[in-house]
Order: sequence, then C-alpha cells, then structure tokens
Amino acid sequence: MAFRTLVVDDSSFQRTVVSDTLDDRFEIVDTAENGKQAIEKFDALDPDVITMDIVMPEMTGIEALTEIKNRSPETIIVMCTSVEQEEKMRAAAKAGADGYVTKPISEPKLHEEFDSLLE
Repeated sequence: MAFRTLVVDDSSFQRTVVSDTLDDRFEIVDTAENGKQAIEKFDALDPDVITMDIVMPEMTGIEALTEIKNRSPETIIVMCTSVEQEEKMRAAAKAGADGYVTKPISEPKLHEEFDSLLE
C-alpha cells in the first residue's frame, strides 16, 4: 500500500522536487503552497503523510503542523527546512513534527527519514 502524501511548500520548485523524489514510493495526492491550504487539503484528502516547509506565507508550517496534529496525531509530518533554521526546527519538534530533512532536498536523506518513521 502506498502512503497517501501531501507535499507543502511555498516554492513550486521545491514542491516538484519533493513530489518527484517520493512519487515512486508514495501516492502524491496533492500539493499546497502555504499552511492554510495544507489544512484545507488535509481535511479534504486525509493524507497519511505530509511534508511541510516551515517558512511560508499566510500560515507557517509550524502553525499548520500544530493544527493538523491536534486533529490527527497519527498523521506523519516531516518538516523540510534550511539548515540555518535550527531554532524553528526545535519549535517544530515541540509542536509534534515526526521528523525533518534539510534543504536542498536529497533523495537518499528523504527516503531514509521516511523509512525510519514508517517501519
């Protein structure tokens, strides 16, 4: 069974990179460009897994993470962030992030993170 996955990032390039990296092992159900859209699409599509950028317009990834985890603690959320955002990554971990990868996204690192979380 392929895990149903929502990819969230304000950069269309990053959404494409993450989607292309995961589409051989996951069913990409949709993408979103901010936290507000992520929550709307989460409610509509009920994905098993979400990749989420931290810094986004309208609603940050941490705000969306908190909202989604309050509704569905079992949903696996992996944050994708730049290396220099360590403080924000700690905040995301406190908010319930299941894991994280740093940008630029590396296919082996992303697969490794999901393998460790989904086993």
